Amino acid sequence: MDVERTSLPGIGLQHVFTTSRGRQVGVVSHRSGRRDLAVYDKEDPDTCIVTVQLTAEEAAFLAELLGTGRVIERLNELHRQVEGLVTEKIPIAEGSPYAGRTLGEAQVRSRTGASIVAVVRDAEVIASPRPDFVFSAGDKVVVVGTAEGTAAAARIFASG
Repeated sequence: MDVERTSLPGIGLQHVFTTSRGRQVGVVSHRSGRRDLAVYDKEDPDTCIVTVQLTAEEAAFLAELLGTGRVIERLNELHRQVEGLVTEKIPIAEGSPYAGRTLGEAQVRSRTGASIVAVVRDAEVIASPRPDFVFSAGDKVVVVGTAEGTAAAARIFASG
């Protein structure tokens, strides 16, 4: 799916995609943190027919519902195929020793055998984060592995 990204000087960014039925849907990300969810007129794509203003918290919640569900849906299919595979969503709490540190520093894979497949942050799902990815308090880390491995990963993020 193609997403058109447009810089809006003095406002922020606009992301627009076209659904399979030809409807354009967009998100305007304001510098203030507010997000506007917009549905455009099918006949005149420059005309917005519905706008819903979302706070940063509401946008993050909606993104988590939409984005995380997609990642989890794919992982659930993998679970059906591989016996013993577990997925956990581990929060990075305020005060976690890894808030402000990189994925590489956590060494989750080498310490637990579990893999970090995504991180949910605010209104975004970061799939396959790189070793230089920096965790922030409030992130939700999606970890896949055995039950023992994912539990060990949770302990790492809780206490180091």
